[in-house]
Amino acid sequence: MPTMKRRWWTPLLPLGIVVGVLVVVAVAARNPLRREPPVGVVIGPEDRDGTVLQIDRILNRRWQTAGVDPAQPADDLVVLRRLSLALRGSIPSLEEIRVFEADAEPSRLERWTERLLSDQRFADYFAQRLSRAFVGADDGQFIVFRRDRFNAWLADQIHENRPYDQTVREILSEHGLWTGKPATNFITAAVADGVIDRNELAGRTVRAFLGQRIDCAQCHNHPFADWKQAQFEGLAACFGHAKVSPVGIEDDPRLSYEIDDPQTQSKRQIEPAVPFDPEWYGAEGTQRERLAAWVTHRDNRRFERATVNRVWGLLFGRPWISPVDDLPNPETRSESDLLDVLGRDFREHHCDLKRLIGLITATQVYRLSSEHPAWESGEQADEVDQNWAAFPLTRLRPEQVIGSMIQAASIKTADRNSHLLFRTIRLFREIDFVKDYGDLGDDEFKDRAGTIPQALLRMNGKFSREMGEAGPANAAGRISSMAPTPEKCLEVCYLVCLSRRPTAEEITVMLPPLESAEKNQYAQVVEDIYWSLFNAPEFSWNH
Repeated sequence: MPTMKRRWWTPLLPLGIVVGVLVVVAVAARNPLRREPPVGVVIGPEDRDGTVLQIDRILNRRWQTAGVDPAQPADDLVVLRRLSLALRGSIPSLEEIRVFEADAEPSRLERWTERLLSDQRFADYFAQRLSRAFVGADDGQFIVFRRDRFNAWLADQIHENRPYDQTVREILSEHGLWTGKPATNFITAAVADGVIDRNELAGRTVRAFLGQRIDCAQCHNHPFADWKQAQFEGLAACFGHAKVSPVGIEDDPRLSYEIDDPQTQSKRQIEPAVPFDPEWYGAEGTQRERLAAWVTHRDNRRFERATVNRVWGLLFGRPWISPVDDLPNPETRSESDLLDVLGRDFREHHCDLKRLIGLITATQVYRLSSEHPAWESGEQADEVDQNWAAFPLTRLRPEQVIGSMIQAASIKTADRNSHLLFRTIRLFREIDFVKDYGDLGDDEFKDRAGTIPQALLRMNGKFSREMGEAGPANAAGRISSMAPTPEKCLEVCYLVCLSRRPTAEEITVMLPPLESAEKNQYAQVVEDIYWSLFNAPEFSWNH
């Protein structure tokens, strides 16, 4: 009697049930009355006729000046894929693609953007992306640093669409225990051996929230910019009252900020000061509250421009101005400056992060194809790239790769309501996969080449093999058993893995093995197709 094949998911079932129960209990304990907010209108027709149209005009003038033609508009499914990757860290499910394609009314991409922005998965994913700038990518000291608490708190702020400037003020000024007051982890991320590194906090504050680098002025006057060492010292002194205590982060007015003066070989006390526009610093509240008010002051254009540039980078894979944390000092506000136009709208609408995303994703440039004649001919290729005349090609981040593999393994949407098995797999495997694939650290916008270990991990890794296996709960198994024809089977495989249908050339190559397969070989052919699509360059790129 033949033995039954032992499937990869068999030993996980008991463990998955236990973990699932624990996860449900933990979520309920965290916020038992939490409800999903209704899908609201992020942007309306008046916005597309206003700010979005203004951005389109800025780009069109830029293309005309550079003498380049923009790429053709991308197919809606391509835009859907890039929206899903940017806002949730994974490709859309077949279930979502079917719903999207059934919507024949105008502006379906805008409606789908609103749907994505109202999804808890958007808040969870965007919080992870933003937190790298806020608290770094290092583990920190476990006793006083809780990245998971900070991320969960930040996700709540994003999900509830709390004004972004209020969130930033709380990050900079919150006090209390890092477990009960998660925003304090911004401070504790800079703690080493019980001592707060105020220099690290000063540098990170300006980079994360104002998009500028003042770190070089820590030891000497900046050789190229206007930053002076005294300015950096004053900024670091704004954290001088902060301390770690048994009750968490406190502000103790009795503390003073002192540095070692190399000239006098003695301690020198530094008073809190900000490097520009001191009138915004105010006179009330703790030092950190005053600093937070200065950073987010409504006249501080650096704050709004830095926010727009970072969000632009998260949506396109590269910021409007690189590096994202080294923007030039802003001159007089200009209606031809993209960061100024979006920044003004951001301020006027109470620092609404979801609205900002809705505006950017509704622009012409976000919906351009990544295919351009310049890439084939080589003529004007640099001009096309530098002037955003095509949607930039960027490699997927590690968590986007694993998120896409997990989603491709399921016909239905892989979310909090999906099969317990898939949630269990992601819980246990994502950290290991990201570690093996290679994390990006704090600088997530730097150019990076694909590596041989990454390619081998997709080709021969256990996880990718499991995600493409034709099991009873996997998409590959369901497709191979339920597709009515080989043509439909191939089409669904492409939709599930690449969010598009196969080209005529691909059908010519990929269809014959399906057509000639015996019934007992059909599932194996589908597994082979999955392996091919997982390892196609297209799978690991945003385009």
